[in-house]
Amino acid sequence: MKIDVVFSGGGVKSFAFLGALESMKAHNLELERVAGTSAGSIIAGLLAVGYSPGELDEMMKKLDLREFLDPPLISKLLPLSKWFYLYFKMGIYKGDCLEEWLYNCLAERNVYTFRDLKPGYLKIVVSDLSLGKLVVIPDDLERVYGLDPNHFLIAKAIRMSAGYPYFFMPKKISGKTSRRSVIVDGGLLSNYPLWVFDKPNERNLRPVLGIKLSDDIENTDPKKIKNVVDLSQALFKTMKQAHDIRYISTSHQKNTIFIPIKRVDTTNFRIEDKVKKQLIELGKESADVFLTSWP
Repeated sequence: MKIDVVFSGGGVKSFAFLGALESMKAHNLELERVAGTSAGSIIAGLLAVGYSPGELDEMMKKLDLREFLDPPLISKLLPLSKWFYLYFKMGIYKGDCLEEWLYNCLAERNVYTFRDLKPGYLKIVVSDLSLGKLVVIPDDLERVYGLDPNHFLIAKAIRMSAGYPYFFMPKKISGKTSRRSVIVDGGLLSNYPLWVFDKPNERNLRPVLGIKLSDDIENTDPKKIKNVVDLSQALFKTMKQAHDIRYISTSHQKNTIFIPIKRVDTTNFRIEDKVKKQLIELGKESADVFLTSWP
């Protein structure tokens, strides 16, 4: 059966997607359109250009995430300078290595811009802080920025979506005015964009399945807030989840694979191989249970 799939954000927790994809293949589900936000956009992008779940699994297992930790050279020589970059550049790492890796992966399939893909088959969610709005690439490029999607690099779009605030330096994009927009992680405004394929007054041609790297909405743990750091983290998580939780609770929970990941830091790029393996297995187990009675 052919389906459309939406991947949530979740940083390094996204290794669990590999297990879910393995389960989906075993259940004879064939992916057509794909979409994602943050780390989910990386998986979606690689699938959209033709990498099979098996190839993706092999690629990601060999990947050393530490290669993406690319602070400015001066930060390596003067560690305290990272706070300078955090303040003025709004991030510790440049994110150039991640974008270059993405570009090379896509280039291996002769895909560079959205012109090289079937229209509508890949959607990437980003957050525009300057305009204060959620943006879907490539759909909104012309309307919001006056940019032609045919000339917009897919690797750039994914890097924008995966730009975790304060961790990676935000990307900037030129628009219809002289002021450039600051773009960060799509998960800031919608960490689970299951709505992205919806059209008013139209039915989807295929079932839309979402994969979310968290417990379901009924089992969300209450946050412990004892100081300003806890408060800041809670604010950020609430911003990411509020829109999506309301949407899931009223509409699409029955089409969501929830993968309940605990005690894994989103930005732990030094994650051990055994934890990667555990995440993959958890993703497979969660998907297997869900797919026994879906659709």
